[in-house]
Amino acid sequence: GEGEKRRGYNYGKPLDEYQQFLARRIADGVRVAVNNLEPARIGWGAGKVPQHLFNRRWKMKEPVVNPFGEKDLVKMNPGVAHPDLVEPAGPTDPQVSFLSVQSTSGKPIALLANYSLHYVGGVKGNDISADYFAVFADRIQELLKADRQDPPFVGIMSNGTSGDVNNIDFRGPAEKHAPYAKMGIVADDVANEVFRVHKTIKHHDWVRLQAAHSELKLKVRKPTPKMIANAEASLKKPENAELVHSLEKIYADRILQVQREWPDEISIILQTFRIGDLGITAIPFETFTETGLELKAKSPFKETFNISIANGSYGYLPTPEQHQLGGYETWLGTNRVETDATRKIVAELLHLFSQMK
Repeated sequence: GEGEKRRGYNYGKPLDEYQQFLARRIADGVRVAVNNLEPARIGWGAGKVPQHLFNRRWKMKEPVVNPFGEKDLVKMNPGVAHPDLVEPAGPTDPQVSFLSVQSTSGKPIALLANYSLHYVGGVKGNDISADYFAVFADRIQELLKADRQDPPFVGIMSNGTSGDVNNIDFRGPAEKHAPYAKMGIVADDVANEVFRVHKTIKHHDWVRLQAAHSELKLKVRKPTPKMIANAEASLKKPENAELVHSLEKIYADRILQVQREWPDEISIILQTFRIGDLGITAIPFETFTETGLELKAKSPFKETFNISIANGSYGYLPTPEQHQLGGYETWLGTNRVETDATRKIVAELLHLFSQMK
């Protein structure tokens, strides 16, 4: 409401009203699932939908100023056909993976898909939207002829490792779409590919199931005395003062919040699952695609996918190499943990996987 400060993420603070509501609804979902239990078969597969994926971090001909008055070699979302574009700073992962559950008579029960693409957007004004994730869930239900079933079919799209990937081709030309149209196009293509592969997979009556989790301690990145002094000076600038960057004051505020409120280290939950010869990881960050590709390459399982922003969200997770390049996702306040966190996270997830062989 008016005068109410928007509540951000507060580490270790009690849940607010909405968060309590959300926790109860998640528990309700589990209860409904338990009430609907029936014998089932499980299968999985993966297809490719490369055409909607673009790395949004671009190496630029000239360094660009960031909110701290320092120079970055990379710019996030530089604008379509920007004259200084050199090349994308990282890869994309075209794979769309899925896990399918059906009754012993072949009736679809649920499908969980995973695609490494940020939200698509293109919504009106202040609308809140579940984006292509929800459009996919609706569309796959239709394609599997599971619409209006009782109990209802559950379609889910999970976020893969897409911290540096969106669906805008900055090489140009610019695209124009009516509100919500682009997310429909993306969801349709992804659902059609999942449906195509789904027709070819085997559903198993029995597979080996395993799960593991661990808590990993990570150091929290702290601002230097110089950054703190700059932030305090920035917040004292008058309203109409010229800023080094349009987000200068916002990041000044974030830096002081990290200094004031964040502990020296945090403990994050990492999870792995084994379903037959499929491996799944769960990571509580907006994880970069190259980290996801590394996990897929090093996984001991035949197929693997990674779910980001799982069991919490502690900000963006660039690799140490991407930290060197700078850009939005590396700024303190967007990223909050030690710069070699990906090394520790990948090692821990592979360790958890190794216990499942």
